Amino acid sequence: MAAIAAFAGTAALAIILTRAPVSPDAALSSDVTGHACPTSGLEAWLGLGPTSAASGGIGAHATAATYYALEFTNLSHRSCSLYGYPEVSAYADGRATGGQDGPDGQIGVTAIRDTSVPPKPVTLAPGATAHAVLRVIVVSTPPAACAQVTAEELRVTLPDQDRPSFVPVHIPVCSQKRHASLSVQAIQARPGVPGYTMVP
Repeated sequence: MAAIAAFAGTAALAIILTRAPVSPDAALSSDVTGHACPTSGLEAWLGLGPTSAASGGIGAHATAATYYALEFTNLSHRSCSLYGYPEVSAYADGRATGGQDGPDGQIGVTAIRDTSVPPKPVTLAPGATAHAVLRVIVVSTPPAACAQVTAEELRVTLPDQDRPSFVPVHIPVCSQKRHASLSVQAIQARPGVPGYTMVP
């Protein structure tokens, strides 16, 4: 198995991943009754985006949004289907402080659903990759209740699956418990484009 280090943007973000050969496409399909992709046969990994910040006026809390491609690769030997939104949560210190059994290490709330892209059934052939766009809001001058902390891991649960995957990251997010730093779109066919930054 090969280790891949990827870098993007003005601040490099490295993730060591275990990867199988990836075919370029995942096909759209109208079939939602086929074999659902199980967590055990799918690898979740993160396409990289730059760390971002924007200047605000005096007294303003400037924000910027960074977009990542949350990728899903079919490592099994059979085709399977995905439909809908992954559930994504950020964790400060990985499974050691929260993990599968508790929310102790979770930062903020679970990613809200970005409905700008309607969900469509996606069929993944063996080795194929699909993606969902993950949006991270960065507050560059946060109030005391929303100080930045670094998320070290994303907990990702596929639609219709109970077992999560864990993706190592290094992303600054708001520390406030009820704050929504993350939003996620529905899973789409084909690999995503590495992240980019938009300043509102």
